Amino acid sequence: MRIRSLTRIAIGAVIALTVGAGSAQAAELRLLTWKGYAPNEVVEQFEKETGIKVNITYSNNEEMISKLRATGGAGFDLAQPSQDRITGVQQDYKIYRPFDLSKVNTNQFISSMLEATKKNTTLDGQVYGLPHIWGTDGLLVNTKAAAGASDYLDLCDPKYTGRVSYRAKRPVLIAFAFATGKDPFALYADKAAYKTLMEQIGEKLIACKKHVKDYWTNGDALLAFMRTGEVTLAMGWDSGGWKLTQENPDLVFVAPKSGALGWIDTFALPAKARELDAAYKWINFVMRPEIAGKVAASAGNFTASKGSDRYVDPVLQKLYQASFPPKDVDNIKWYPAVPAGLEEIEGNILEKVRAAASR
Repeated sequence: MRIRSLTRIAIGAVIALTVGAGSAQAAELRLLTWKGYAPNEVVEQFEKETGIKVNITYSNNEEMISKLRATGGAGFDLAQPSQDRITGVQQDYKIYRPFDLSKVNTNQFISSMLEATKKNTTLDGQVYGLPHIWGTDGLLVNTKAAAGASDYLDLCDPKYTGRVSYRAKRPVLIAFAFATGKDPFALYADKAAYKTLMEQIGEKLIACKKHVKDYWTNGDALLAFMRTGEVTLAMGWDSGGWKLTQENPDLVFVAPKSGALGWIDTFALPAKARELDAAYKWINFVMRPEIAGKVAASAGNFTASKGSDRYVDPVLQKLYQASFPPKDVDNIKWYPAVPAGLEEIEGNILEKVRAAASR
């Protein structure tokens, strides 16, 4: 009887170990992120080190929020919305969960950027976002065809008619507001005043519509237009401009006179994430300086990883310095957290812009 019992125990132990090993192998991080933020070599190294499989869904701010709203914050273990898309969205839809900072190696972050992001993503005393990738929106300029372009309002200059492109998204509303001498961020606390300003900018964009070749929705498509000369002036990301410059020195990123718009894409935990341990491990892994350097090379933007500049491609550093002399760095307009309700105002205005006939 004892032999049989021991045999049953041994068999049970083997089964338990097998099941346990299967469970460990089955661990999967469902990552909702931007293209370039999880390059293959980084994913492969993470999977090799941790045994956790990474399942990536590429997205953008609007789609991330839409996907998480549709499921009440389920379906993903880690998302990467911009830091201005967290507290307002959380107040409205409850799609995120706060971080347990004891599980994050915060010493790996640039302290000033970490504190700024924590401040902008704190709600009811809890932190909902940590900084990862940062960059700016500005102008992509063909210096042979649009040499005089220096600010966002040049996108409405008749001499560039039919060769202009920008996204019909909230950044263009913010950009045009700054270019007209207004500070939209200063009105975030005054919903009525903000709506009035945005309506004025919406009218300006409608009047500008006749000059626009296309409202771009795909960054690769925009770069293709710039390469062929079909678009000679656009509002776009610095990383896209730097990519173009490496191919053709006549195509450059310019920080506008009224200020480039600075953004930070974060780490955020969906409300119903099921693999939290995997999410924390990924964050701590990609914020290691040597790993962050690989991510920066793929994304084309710098990260909030302290010391990762030692691992960034010198070419990227030079391009950054050419686009951003100190005065232009000081003039960057960093996106603050968006108060609840403002994106609805912006969305309604942008719908009118898209639907309006060219004047």
